[in-house]
Amino acid sequence: MTGKGRAIVGLRVGASLMAVAMASVVQAQEVTPAEPVAEVAAGEPTQQRPSDTAIGDIVVTAQRRAESINRVGISVQALESETLQELRVQNVRDLAAVVPSFTVAQSYQGVPTYTLRGIGFNSINLSAQSTVGTYVDEVAYAYPIMNTGPLIDIERVEVLKGPQGTLYGRNTTAGLINFVTGKPSEDASGAMTVDVGNYETFNVGGYVTGPIAEGIQARVGYRVDLSNKGWQVSNSRGERLGEVKRYGIRGSLALQPGPFEIDLSATYWVNKSDTVVGQAIGFTPATTPGGGGAASNFNAPGAAAYIAANRPTSGSQADWAPYARRSSDIGRGAGLKDPLAEDNYFLGLKARVQLDLAENVRAVSLTGYNEYDRKATFDWSGIPNEVLIQEADGHIESFAQELRVEGDGPGLNWLVGAYYAKDKIRDTNRTLLGENANSALLRFATSQLINTPINTFGYTLADAATTFRTYRDEGAFDTTTWSVFVNGDYAFSDLIKLTLGARYTEDLQKFTGCSRDFNGSMQVNINLFNRGLYQRLFNPTGPLATPIGRNDCNTFNPATNSFGVVNSRLDENNFAWRGSLDVTPNATTLIYASISRGYKSGTSPINAASNAAQNLPARQEQLTAYEIGAKLGLLDRKVQLNLAGFYYDYKDKQISAYFADPIYTALARLDNIPKSEAYGIEGELTVRPVRPLTLIANALWLKTRINGYVGTNAAGRPQDFDGARFIYSPEWTLSGTALFDQPVSDALSFTANANVRWQSRQTTIFEYNPLYDIKPYTVVNAGFGVKAADESWALNVWARNLFDEYYWNAVASNANIVVRFPGQVRTYGATAAFRF
Repeated sequence: MTGKGRAIVGLRVGASLMAVAMASVVQAQEVTPAEPVAEVAAGEPTQQRPSDTAIGDIVVTAQRRAESINRVGISVQALESETLQELRVQNVRDLAAVVPSFTVAQSYQGVPTYTLRGIGFNSINLSAQSTVGTYVDEVAYAYPIMNTGPLIDIERVEVLKGPQGTLYGRNTTAGLINFVTGKPSEDASGAMTVDVGNYETFNVGGYVTGPIAEGIQARVGYRVDLSNKGWQVSNSRGERLGEVKRYGIRGSLALQPGPFEIDLSATYWVNKSDTVVGQAIGFTPATTPGGGGAASNFNAPGAAAYIAANRPTSGSQADWAPYARRSSDIGRGAGLKDPLAEDNYFLGLKARVQLDLAENVRAVSLTGYNEYDRKATFDWSGIPNEVLIQEADGHIESFAQELRVEGDGPGLNWLVGAYYAKDKIRDTNRTLLGENANSALLRFATSQLINTPINTFGYTLADAATTFRTYRDEGAFDTTTWSVFVNGDYAFSDLIKLTLGARYTEDLQKFTGCSRDFNGSMQVNINLFNRGLYQRLFNPTGPLATPIGRNDCNTFNPATNSFGVVNSRLDENNFAWRGSLDVTPNATTLIYASISRGYKSGTSPINAASNAAQNLPARQEQLTAYEIGAKLGLLDRKVQLNLAGFYYDYKDKQISAYFADPIYTALARLDNIPKSEAYGIEGELTVRPVRPLTLIANALWLKTRINGYVGTNAAGRPQDFDGARFIYSPEWTLSGTALFDQPVSDALSFTANANVRWQSRQTTIFEYNPLYDIKPYTVVNAGFGVKAADESWALNVWARNLFDEYYWNAVASNANIVVRFPGQVRTYGATAAFRF
């Protein structure tokens, strides 16, 4: 049976189980009628609870209006501020602990890779948009790097699964995460939390809000995260990395002049934290000692012995090049003198204006501007040598404007709108690789040409001995997108509701970039070795390419027999849509089925581009999702069971792949996989057996498959990847959470919480190689404390990764060494919280 056939059978089985569950619920309702759930009004935190032990509803805005999460025919998981604080969800990465279908991988350049239900895009570039969209108060944070600051004054987080595009600003194929911040209030109030913990941790966050004039309210939220002792320790020198220094503030105003409602906000944060370093675990095929590869005899002295003697057994073990080595200028190769740390800032501005046009009809203007600036240095050598160190320098300016008209009436909700966005990005990386085996091989090969006719430049053996130490990759992006969209749902009766939505989008991306010599460091090897080899390979009867000058581009274009800038223009359009049928047999049951199609726009990469083909763009990808689900309130709503089965038909999946290169064996590029698929079953079970205790279990079973794709492997050879799994997509992911809140007196309550997440094996490359696997692991977090009955104060102690599990969330190669990036080691501390 084919993968698609198995998926269809699985969905049929899932549908049968849901039908049985529905029948059981209906029968139970006939025996013990449940009280109807109160209608949700905008701004209400929860719905009316039928009993002391009933599970309260969470109000979400997944469909651009406030409604109960259990009345939304979409697979969505939501976390309110209290739960976020109890479980110490302080950044996007922490969401993975409680949303098992969501994973975050650490790229070696610090750009996070988000994956939802196995759908992700493994790019290291600042300019890469994710398959998982992120939004803050409806404004798109279009690039994952924008989410690397602190979470400031968050009221709720909503995770929507499956393609999104008919309601939110930009198309996505995997889903989206919507952060809803705290809003200004008519009543003066505030809160503060203070953390102290190991690694000399001190965090403080909170907000103040209230009226400042008639019809004007304000709110200021803030967050400071500090850890002054690093958690990663050098095996060779005992030095530490891992200090945290993040500072953020958000100010917002709410105004009600006449028929208008205006929400304004400004967010600013800086991040000066240390960058994460890796753990060396092996060599690439071309550099494996004794493996017969071209560079196998050119590894850094002692590299093989170091790796054999320092197999990592904990997350704190790591190594990196000594500062004295990387900061030194050697020949024409200038060193990198900045510390291994970030130096970034983010500015986000939002203006939302709503005007009532008529009864139940509103016009909404949403304007957003985001600016991100980055300077960072990171070392992913994995050993105490200069194998690969990089300095990033990038800048993003992203503007978006949305206009929509929305309305509601008896049984009908609708909206129509238009969206425009303009992004400008500059992305530059300077690389230092003086002790990389490939550099050493090229220096040796270049030295053999010093006394040959090709050396018309007067280069010496001393020049050849220090060439190819540093270069710079750079790119400039100009992206424009616009779209028109419509969405509506109509309730034919209390039983049946139909939802339809569509969006037409046009995307245009212009790219200019190349790999470039830096201060003459690449001139010797490019002008002697590369030019000679390229002539033999691509132009055997023609002239040599024109040599490069100092700081010129060294990306070679065989079609023009020249080194230079790569220019590309990607102009695409698409039509996204969604249809959903909801069946509501009673007040606590929802059965839904949906079909949707979403897109992720195409993009160009920033690579160490020896060949111009490496900077060619990947075209847009398309995902068509088929989903059936049920949301069941059982046993007088002491139990809430949500189930979903899905099948994804994936076309032109974007991936970071390899490019076969005659000099470097295999180099990075982007590619599209013509056909692939994913399918699975997801469940969320919430039980409140007694009033103080809430238990939550989440599970995802996932199958992914590439169908008929032939690409290039890490050894630079063609390989058929048919049947391979997606990267960062474990077959099983489970999580469980327990929340306990028991009054012990009229003035005091005892609280406790625990969270556990387990995932099965996953891989980080498409070809099979156990070196790149992420083993199954379990992470446990826990805490307990006391609080005032009126919640005016609370004291807690907590631990994350309680049992200090050694795990890693990414594996990558630096063209010489294979390196792991470990997960956070155990942290613990205490928190004091105050409300006023």
